Amino acid sequence: MFGLFFFIFFTPGVSEFLCTSSDLEISYTFCDSAAHVFMFNVTPCSIVNKTVWKANLTWIPRSDITFLKVVFNVWYEGINVLHWKETLCSGADDEYSVCGALKGETTATAFDIKGSRIKFPKGNYNIILQGFSDHFENDVVMCLNFTMIVKQDSF
Repeated sequence: MFGLFFFIFFTPGVSEFLCTSSDLEISYTFCDSAAHVFMFNVTPCSIVNKTVWKANLTWIPRSDITFLKVVFNVWYEGINVLHWKETLCSGADDEYSVCGALKGETTATAFDIKGSRIKFPKGNYNIILQGFSDHFENDVVMCLNFTMIVKQDSF
């Protein structure tokens, strides 16, 4: 099977469009000042009548990924509406392909985002996704700051 991957070297602080459509716009920046080799896309770029988004991630981590905890915060119109933490990689019987990736090694994975089942009201959302390589959330492996603009109510 033939596959085509785009590796994008992003400049820190510059906003990158993830997708744009008549009902949705998503962009992101990195939280830190380091450059990253990172590609993320999601389809469809819509929140109307969709149950699942398909996501693809290609990333070259700057450190080994033996332990990975993610922290996900969502703000709607300036109010924190979701705070979620999950350990994705613990070093034993990990189910995610990113677990065990080595520093400088290209990792590529596809997954579903089922949060699109939520009926998002029209407005501005800020989403911070942080990845930590320790239990105490001190060693940041990756941090993304997403901006999601819902242009029309989805209900």
